[in-house]
Amino acid sequence: MLLPALIKNINQNYTDSKLRKQKDKLLQIIKIQGIKNYSDASYYTPLKEDYISIGVDSSTEALDTIKNEKRLIQGDTIEYRILSHNFNAESKKYLMEIAISVDAITETTRPLQNIAFQVLLGMILLTIMADQFYSTYVLRPLGLIIKTKLIGHKFPNFGSYDKVKTSTSDFEYLDISIYKMIETIESTFQKEREFISNASHELMTPISILQSKIENMFEQEDIADELKTRLLEMQKILNRLKSITKTLLLISQIENEQFLKEDYIPLAELLHEVYDEISIRLQDKNINLEIAIPAEWQLVKVNKFLLFNLFFNLINNAIKYNKEDGEINVVGLYQNDIFSVSINDTGIGIGAAELPFIFNRFKKFRQSLTQDSFGLGLPIVKSIADFHDIKIEVTSEKNVGSSFKLVFPAGLIKIG
Repeated sequence: MLLPALIKNINQNYTDSKLRKQKDKLLQIIKIQGIKNYSDASYYTPLKEDYISIGVDSSTEALDTIKNEKRLIQGDTIEYRILSHNFNAESKKYLMEIAISVDAITETTRPLQNIAFQVLLGMILLTIMADQFYSTYVLRPLGLIIKTKLIGHKFPNFGSYDKVKTSTSDFEYLDISIYKMIETIESTFQKEREFISNASHELMTPISILQSKIENMFEQEDIADELKTRLLEMQKILNRLKSITKTLLLISQIENEQFLKEDYIPLAELLHEVYDEISIRLQDKNINLEIAIPAEWQLVKVNKFLLFNLFFNLINNAIKYNKEDGEINVVGLYQNDIFSVSINDTGIGIGAAELPFIFNRFKKFRQSLTQDSFGLGLPIVKSIADFHDIKIEVTSEKNVGSSFKLVFPAGLIKIG
């Protein structure tokens, strides 16, 4: 936007400088040749683009200005850029005017503006090309570090370290720093997994011993009723502890990838097996479970035991937090080459503030406080889903219900 005014100002300054040089040359000629040949005369080109005028000046003030004024030349009124200068020669005062028409200046300005505009566009394009070169060549190692070290890796298993080739010391330092950070994180997670696995194994033995001793005490004939009550409470606590330990051990085994994916099974058949095991709980609350899964959907290279647990936990939660005479719908959908299964219920729902934390271990929410829940059901679901690369999408509304949508990766389900 400033370019036209800038070029116009530059061209005007150039014109003013040109007029001053012509004035100095003309004064030098008059000094050498005298004023007689030039006084009371006007000289202009046939096209009237410029003119020179010298005449006697009757004013007393000194004059040396450059400004735009209109002049009448042979019946035409033309606007000029005029340099006016008075000087003394042979004891007389003369006024000199050297002028260039404004139209001639404008005709020079426009080509300059076009040239400057083209140069500006060229500089912009050159800058864009330089930026592209900088981003693709100079910053290429940074992109490789992000792509190979951070994106596309399954947290926290990042695989082996491959050094990024770069001659920039900063990028080398960044690459090594990220590797060391990832190595520390991976080591920490591995230690946590080992601890959970070892602790779960070690806890099972004393729990089993305590359960056996309590069962032996029940066989004694002279045991008091009050002691029986306390033993039953202890047995209930041990059962809870045993269930938590088994669950933690299962999660640890899943995360350590100790299960094989070698099973082929129809999805509808797997869900009906879940239904057979859980049907008694449905009858207790008079809940209707509808399964709408195509019979030809075949699960390929999966672990049947784990997927059974995944669907069992999701449907069990849908029963546990459902209302009397409620509904549960398990619906399969094939759209845009993507298989998905949704478990929808008419239960009490999950609050918006609690929704982001439902897969956290031992996270018990208000609706689960009245239930026999350890806060490990959904973490198991998430671990199994991650093990099979299944994406889980959850939507819920308070007092309306919840929907757990399982989006299966390509190749895990086939038709036929």
